[in-house]
Amino acid sequence: MLKLFYAPQSCALASHIALQEAGAAYEAVRVDFANGAQRQPDYLKINPKGRVPALLTDRGILTETPAILFYIAQTHPKAALAPQDDPFEIGRLQAFTSYLCSTVHVAHAHRMRGYRWADDEASFADMKRKVPQTVAACFELIEREMFIGPWVMGEKFSIADPYLYTLATWLEGDGVDPAQFPKIADHRQRMSARPAVAQVLAAHN
Repeated sequence: MLKLFYAPQSCALASHIALQEAGAAYEAVRVDFANGAQRQPDYLKINPKGRVPALLTDRGILTETPAILFYIAQTHPKAALAPQDDPFEIGRLQAFTSYLCSTVHVAHAHRMRGYRWADDEASFADMKRKVPQTVAACFELIEREMFIGPWVMGEKFSIADPYLYTLATWLEGDGVDPAQFPKIADHRQRMSARPAVAQVLAAHN
């Protein structure tokens, strides 16, 4: 059985939803970030990065959201969470999830993790002030150029949808009004209505 290590209000929500949508047999293990469990030796043996998500499989441990999402899609093909037989569409899906991971999530992280990029605390405040602008710019690009509708990739729900949903739930905290992105706001509402999402959110509260 798969074992997902997650923390509430983290990007692990995307992998958790994907597992539920795939109908996977899995156990979800909550990592208590508030008490620093992610930095304890037992968890660092699982993920030396001290982050979530981490997915324990029968062949070892996977980390990083895009990798976990594609693993779930490929090991549960009947769920049709990725275009298995179309290299170009797979490439588009990878491009989208890579953008969320490398750009959107990083822009968000500048709000509370400036210490990753600078030592001067004055720099932290400057990074935090910039977050509403940089995050909004990311979502403006997604809304205008990358989101097809009604789901990220078009008519078919995919692993990109729980990932976009997860990051979109952070908009208000980043000082961004979701109303300025009507397609993304509608997507967030429709995601919230999915039974798998409701079940997972209950575990993250």
